[in-house]
Amino acid sequence: MSIDALVAPSNDLSDFMQDLYSCDNPLSPHWNGSGCQSVPFGGPTEPPPTAQSHERPSSGAQGRRKRRRRSRACKDAAEVETQRMTHIAVERNRRRQMNDHLAVLRSLMPGSYVQKGDQASIVGGAIDFVKGLEQHLQSLEAQKRTLQASLTNNNEDSFDPPFGGFFTYPQYVWCHVPPERLASEEEPHHHREAAAVADIEATLIEGHTNLRILVRRRPRQLVRLVVGLQNVGLTVLHVNVTTLAQVVLYSFSAKVEEGCNLTSVEDIATAVHHMLTVIEEDALSQNAQF
Repeated sequence: MSIDALVAPSNDLSDFMQDLYSCDNPLSPHWNGSGCQSVPFGGPTEPPPTAQSHERPSSGAQGRRKRRRRSRACKDAAEVETQRMTHIAVERNRRRQMNDHLAVLRSLMPGSYVQKGDQASIVGGAIDFVKGLEQHLQSLEAQKRTLQASLTNNNEDSFDPPFGGFFTYPQYVWCHVPPERLASEEEPHHHREAAAVADIEATLIEGHTNLRILVRRRPRQLVRLVVGLQNVGLTVLHVNVTTLAQVVLYSFSAKVEEGCNLTSVEDIATAVHHMLTVIEEDALSQNAQF
């Protein structure tokens, strides 16, 4: 096909365009010198979809799936709300019971023991009140012992170990357990200490220990005991002291500090007995010098 024929006017535009894009026309954009592949008029078309393309789910199936998720979410929200309301009710009941118990506890104590109405003040006042009652009871025991001694004219046959009601299962025994009980095989082993210098009973509950000690009175004994307890990791919170003739009853409340190596009542009683043994030996050595 010549150039003159290509540029000649034509009444059929479509024929002209087909000739223009023909593979035989050197002016065709698809010409490569030896022809070209046949390209449909209007340019290349998109390739057909491959096998990997997925068909979109129908609107009905998609709606059912969404409705199921929404129902589950609503159910979870309802369960969470129910659990929250249950927790609130339990907590409200616990606080009501706590307030009732604190009110009863406060009513049982003199007003001087509770300066404020908060929980810490009420509990702290109750501790001081109980310790005061213990001190009073020990003083009454000492007065009873003194009265008995005056009535019996110091009759040895009527001897009753002092403050025997304050010891239940002492780790060390000095005087308050009668000899026949010490010789009994039914008594626990820690009731048969032969060389004890004091009656010692220790209890341990949640990092706090209570100590009861019945021992001969010695100079500066209480101060050395407090310092010794502090050195082994026991901080003294409260102490009661009751004296009777030449003996003294100590009641300690102490906190077991972190890092304390005394992890059982036996360890605590052993440490206290060692302190009292040293104090007793020092007192005997001083008496021997005079």
